[in-house]
Amino acid sequence: MNHPQAVDVLIIGAGPSGAALAIDLVRRGLDVRIVDRSPHAFDGSRAKGVQPRSLEVLEDLGALDAVLAGGSVYPKLGLHAGPLAVPWKMFPRKEATPDVPYPNTWLIPQFRTDRALHARLGELGRGIEFARELTGLTQDADTVVAEVAGPDGTERIAARYVVGADGGSSAVRRQLGVGFVGSTDDSDRVLIVDATVTGLARNRWHMWPGRGGRLVAACPLPGSDMFQWMIRLTPDEEPPSEQDDILRRIHDHTRNRRIQLHAIHWKSVFRPNIRLAESYGRGRVFLAGDAAHVHTPAGAQGLNTGMQDGYNLGWKLGQVLAGADAALLDTYEAERQPIAAGVLGLSTEKWGGIARLDPSSMKRGKDEQQLALTYYGGPLAPADGEHTGTLRVGDRAPDAELLGADGTRTRLFDLLRGPEFTAVAYGPGAARDLERLAWPTAGARLKRLTVGAAPGDGLAFSDPGNTLRGAYGLTGDTLLLIRPDGYVGHIATRDFLTTTQTAARAMTPRAGSRTMSRHGHTSRGSGATA
Repeated sequence: MNHPQAVDVLIIGAGPSGAALAIDLVRRGLDVRIVDRSPHAFDGSRAKGVQPRSLEVLEDLGALDAVLAGGSVYPKLGLHAGPLAVPWKMFPRKEATPDVPYPNTWLIPQFRTDRALHARLGELGRGIEFARELTGLTQDADTVVAEVAGPDGTERIAARYVVGADGGSSAVRRQLGVGFVGSTDDSDRVLIVDATVTGLARNRWHMWPGRGGRLVAACPLPGSDMFQWMIRLTPDEEPPSEQDDILRRIHDHTRNRRIQLHAIHWKSVFRPNIRLAESYGRGRVFLAGDAAHVHTPAGAQGLNTGMQDGYNLGWKLGQVLAGADAALLDTYEAERQPIAAGVLGLSTEKWGGIARLDPSSMKRGKDEQQLALTYYGGPLAPADGEHTGTLRVGDRAPDAELLGADGTRTRLFDLLRGPEFTAVAYGPGAARDLERLAWPTAGARLKRLTVGAAPGDGLAFSDPGNTLRGAYGLTGDTLLLIRPDGYVGHIATRDFLTTTQTAARAMTPRAGSRTMSRHGHTSRGSGATA
């Protein structure tokens, strides 16, 4: 195959999954292009719930402030039965703790989440190439060539890797011939409408249940005078399209003629697909987000799972491009596909419960918040590994409050932020071995932190409030290796040096590897230990 000059990674699709991946890759110094077939950024509210774990991801990627500014916590439900409206707490409101800084699901229309990620990508010097559609895809052992049609014709883009984050009707998935297993019930349709509304209180997520799952709901969208309406259609019902017809449908169901629609900003008919890709990629091409899994809207899982797909894949692509064994990329599917399968089951169960008018289906808890998701038992987190009193390898690394040598209070998440690995040595024995830990000069760097030990080559902290000790279940000297995506990559309570080096070998470039850009220069993502 005669290739044009190759970029490191081409991303097809600029929704939350693709944009989060692009940010992570660009901050590693990689040469990235991201294209999207739409003429402009998405304008609708569609996926409107960002879970606590995703808020942590957004903080690391540098997009959290804009997301927090564009949203709010969820209001209580207002369940309407005739003239009565019963308040119902869907989300238990929680206070932040040292280990969970963002404990509540955040309500924000998807268009603001998209734009927050796009703005962050722009700050890093990359833009979205809109109105560019994938029409062909070929690959050999070294390169993928994508044919992309745009306003000026068709361009052939060569890349070391391609990621399809182009939604449930993914052109990338179709080009690969990957099966999309599951079901689509064409009789179960929901009309979603973003509309300017009067005559309805904005302190409730209003729901008017009806027989046979005929639900109408209106959720206030923060920072606007809009509500997102969800109108569950009957099997043979033609979706109303004009504003007056939509309002008539709302009035017929709610019996509340004070409600008025003044402008419709976006609308779509949604069919709750329940599907999972048979494979998350082939060769040098991968799938992420809705291209790999689609869910019902219940539980706000789709956007969050997709964004975390990109967060998992990004550091692995960076490491392999820097010289790590390509087998590291096999762990993407091995880790993320079971997560998506579990989420599919959860959202499907919730959606079915709503149709049965089961009140428990409207409750949201820790399962939806994705803080307890784990890669334990997977290829990078063997079940026979060591553990602490609270954590196993593969678990999310909690936050903690530490005290620096100069007396400054610091969050552990502030120290973890960035594209690097982090080693945390708790106790003097672990700290001594951390100083001796060798780390490759290519790929992601290693940040070295010591807690409760004399300062060494890294940054020294104390844990006066025992927040690290408590959240991490530490009872003695422990060396923790935390992956760039914020999951525990290794735990050593003895034989610190040997076991940590062995675990790191599967995630880092081989000795003598160099991170090379397409121009032949060492990438900014490479570097020595800190």
